[in-house]
Amino acid sequence: MNDPQRPFFLDGVWHFYYLYNADYPEGNGTEWYHATSTDFIHWKDEGVAIEKYKNGLGDIWTGSAVVDTENTAGFGKNAVVSLVTQQVDGVQRQSLFYSTDGGYSFTSYEGNPVMDNPGVEAWRDPKIVWDKERNQWLMLLAEGSKVGFYTSSDLKSWNYQSGFETTGLGIVECPDLFQITVDGDPERTTWVLGISANGAESGRTTGYTYWTGSFDGKNFSADQNDPRWLDAGSDFYAAVTWDDPQAQDQLTHRYAMGWMNNWAYAGELPLSDWSGGTMSTVRQLSLRDVDGQAQLFSEPIPALNELAGQPETSDPQSVTADQSASLGKATSDAYRLHIDLSQDKNAPSEETLVELNDAHGAKVTVGYNFNEQKLFLNRGEDKIAGSMPDLYREIRSEQLPVHDGQLALDIVVDTTSVEVFAQDGEVSLSSTAFLTPGGHEVTLKSLGGTTDVRESQTTPLAVAETQRQ
Repeated sequence: MNDPQRPFFLDGVWHFYYLYNADYPEGNGTEWYHATSTDFIHWKDEGVAIEKYKNGLGDIWTGSAVVDTENTAGFGKNAVVSLVTQQVDGVQRQSLFYSTDGGYSFTSYEGNPVMDNPGVEAWRDPKIVWDKERNQWLMLLAEGSKVGFYTSSDLKSWNYQSGFETTGLGIVECPDLFQITVDGDPERTTWVLGISANGAESGRTTGYTYWTGSFDGKNFSADQNDPRWLDAGSDFYAAVTWDDPQAQDQLTHRYAMGWMNNWAYAGELPLSDWSGGTMSTVRQLSLRDVDGQAQLFSEPIPALNELAGQPETSDPQSVTADQSASLGKATSDAYRLHIDLSQDKNAPSEETLVELNDAHGAKVTVGYNFNEQKLFLNRGEDKIAGSMPDLYREIRSEQLPVHDGQLALDIVVDTTSVEVFAQDGEVSLSSTAFLTPGGHEVTLKSLGGTTDVRESQTTPLAVAETQRQ
């Protein structure tokens, strides 16, 4: 599995698709696999919804699906319309598929492709957005280092409007555009343009990066030259965001999900019976003012608590310089850690490490350097790191100023992933990681001074049974 496709809500159910290749590694070609949910926590396997190699235009790549509530495309009220990229003979085109059964099966539109290639190599990943203010459909298309903007009245005929050029981010993919309020203030509503890109020039890896700005129906104008990054970990790519039509105010929060893998080493992960990685937990996004700049915050959705068992809480303690202390043992295959810590005022620590240790000596470390004001995630000692490329072992970090030396960590550990959220989601770091499941010892090390652990809680999370072999 790889790229997630933006979910939509219809008749009380969320519909989610992702790219899937049942023939890997012997055969190529992806198609859209379908899952449904009512809470983003429990999922039902629905099978392949858009099959590959059925219309002579190639396999099915990333795109987006919308519910056509006003029958603008002519397939019926509430038909589900998907615009996707197909490639054949190295040429990328945009095709339309429609569903009249609520998104469970799709038919290829007889007029495909609805957008033929203009003679460029990278021309893919259509993201469809309804522009309510101007009563039009909007498409964003990844075009090399540029995002192209197109408009339509019927989802079939598209007119080019403008392009947003990027620099230093490689070939962009999976564009995204949405409105959201700053700090929930309706007087401070802004647009956000997001892309999946390569951050190597700025010392990062691939991930979801974004700009805030304005949009006039044709052009996006960014507030700043340099984009921000939603997640600074190794594995949060091809991310999608979406609003909740059930929400009283749809502009205060938004959901997000990313593919937890990295093309730099995806083919080398030790996955004998499945491949491609996993999806992140669904996050809740909000846009907040940080020192005069609008920044997306990212936290696990509250529904994750539905998977929680009985938490175990450790007593407050002080860990002196260059010493270690136990924060308890996680006996379940998946679990969640909440840790509130601070520098001791009399003998402040320089760096604090939270180590997740499996029973065979492998570990993953979440750390914070108080001198550099930097949060980091290190999986260089997990059980596969020694056989992986150098990029896998690189420590991922992000600047995170803390006040009065106080740091709050929320760490979600699944069977092959670690997702770190700090300071109520101001910074997140997400990476695949391989530890032997169950029986993880959680320890805290304090370097150069004393760390005060005000609270530490370990909560088991239920793990879903495998639904498909």
